[in-house]
Amino acid sequence: MKKIDAIIIGAGPVGLFGVHQLGIKGLKAVVIDNLDKAGGQCIELYPDKPIYDIPAVPECTGEQLTTRLLEQIKPFKTQLFLNERVNEVRKDNENWIVTTNNKKEFIAPNIIIAGGVGSFEPRKIHLKQAEQLEEKSVFYAVRDKEKFKNKKISIFGGGDSALDWALELSKFSKITLIHRRNEFRGAQHTLMEIKKLEKAGKVSIKTPCQIESLESENDLKSITIKFDDGKTEKIPTDVILGFFGLIMKLGPIAEWGLNMNKKTIEVNPENFETNKKGIFAAGDICSYPGKLKLILSGFHEVALASVECFKRARPNEKYRFEFTTSSKTIQDRLGKK
Repeated sequence: MKKIDAIIIGAGPVGLFGVHQLGIKGLKAVVIDNLDKAGGQCIELYPDKPIYDIPAVPECTGEQLTTRLLEQIKPFKTQLFLNERVNEVRKDNENWIVTTNNKKEFIAPNIIIAGGVGSFEPRKIHLKQAEQLEEKSVFYAVRDKEKFKNKKISIFGGGDSALDWALELSKFSKITLIHRRNEFRGAQHTLMEIKKLEKAGKVSIKTPCQIESLESENDLKSITIKFDDGKTEKIPTDVILGFFGLIMKLGPIAEWGLNMNKKTIEVNPENFETNKKGIFAAGDICSYPGKLKLILSGFHEVALASVECFKRARPNEKYRFEFTTSSKTIQDRLGKK
């Protein structure tokens, strides 16, 4: 079991800035997120969409903001546990013990919930056989593309993830791209490249249709798709990749005994602590009078929460506010000479 000063749940902008605010106070944190990469909503919902309300940054994309935040927290060498979901939180004297779905355990006096509007989970294929083949032949994310080499892959979806992976995996595998509509939502230049590959016989595109069934023994053998006109087609398939989008779920947080208000967590706006001592909430998931759902507000909330985290993690030390521009201690922690 790993003992640290704070556990941050959520690797979106607010969670990442929380690492910075804890780090300049000399506190060590870990970050846990259900997604396979940092960035939260910024990465999953609008990586290329311009953001205009970050102070001193006239315009940036969700991806650029995430990259800059990750660069900002590099000096603290914080571990990010991605593809990891918090399943259980339990009290241990003045500490909290967090257990994940992968059986990892962490102990800390502080938990900061920065999970946006909940955890993101992929929409899945509603077939019993698909559930049984998850992480074996049916996947909703690509974590190691080497595992998909020399396979017959059926990719479902019409957005950027489906198009990008169809293009990438076509370099060494046979790809069938399947979408329930004729129109694709992803980047047009990517779609044009895929259509060139279709003409060259390297990619097959099937629209408008949806999966009807799959055939397997120990491994997946084939799938059957059904077109809108009622016709069906069987496609030999080793691997299914599903990119149907994400759904947002509050998940186990709803069972932790926190004061909830319409799927948000009520906090004390003085320090953003919940009704449970040592558990804080910041960002879109928290609520209080006058709350604004802005990234800027989340930065402010997690900054104030970090002060209370210091008091709990260092009860024998007096908290002393220092400006980053004039504090040698903070500059040392940031690696500034």
